[in-house]
Amino acid sequence: MSIKTNIQYVRQLRDAAAERSGRKGSDVLLVAVTKLHSPEEINEAIDAGITDIGENKVQEILDKYDRVKPVRWHLIGHLQTNKVKYIIDKVCLIHSVDSLHLAKEIDKRAAQHGLVMDILIQVNSAEEESKFGVTTREADQLIAAIAEQCPNVRIRGLMCIAPFAENPDDIRQYFAEVKQIYDNYAAEKTDRIDFSYLSMGMTHDFEVAIEEGSNLIRVGTAIFGYRDYRSEEK
Repeated sequence: MSIKTNIQYVRQLRDAAAERSGRKGSDVLLVAVTKLHSPEEINEAIDAGITDIGENKVQEILDKYDRVKPVRWHLIGHLQTNKVKYIIDKVCLIHSVDSLHLAKEIDKRAAQHGLVMDILIQVNSAEEESKFGVTTREADQLIAAIAEQCPNVRIRGLMCIAPFAENPDDIRQYFAEVKQIYDNYAAEKTDRIDFSYLSMGMTHDFEVAIEEGSNLIRVGTAIFGYRDYRSEEK
């Protein structure tokens, strides 16, 4: 099937899941994950109505940035502090902040560009050793520290990557735990804390994530098909 057809199908599933949670499909932002996919494929998705794309690696953003039609870029993968300077003026949202050290580097680079950088706090609610992110117990402390010490950073919400499960219902609790934290801040609107995004759910589990309150899903395989991971070696 074509990328356009795939996008339409993902939107149908998104809309149905949103309706089950008492919302509209338009309340849930679809971010197309473009890791290892070509600028041509990305432009095809943009032509089909995609407004936001997510990249895992800084280098892929740099390689594709000038070859892709106007779109909002999201950095959704782990971000090293020495790479912040390369994308600070290119992305609209950094999903993967999990330390004060990283937030301070983002703050420093944002100040140099005269901007305020929007970020999400990555929460590892399942406490998987293979994944980055703070625990649910650590989230409040990190949010408070960033709000106090990083004037050029604005915390816009939370991000979560749940464990893989054959049955996505089995991981529902991990989404629900992050939603609880999100709700604690949803009414708090300041210059530093302005929660608007709960980034949860990927190709395999985004319907459950939406049912548990996600309003931003990161979908790659269901849109572009399986990636050729061999190209990562190049």
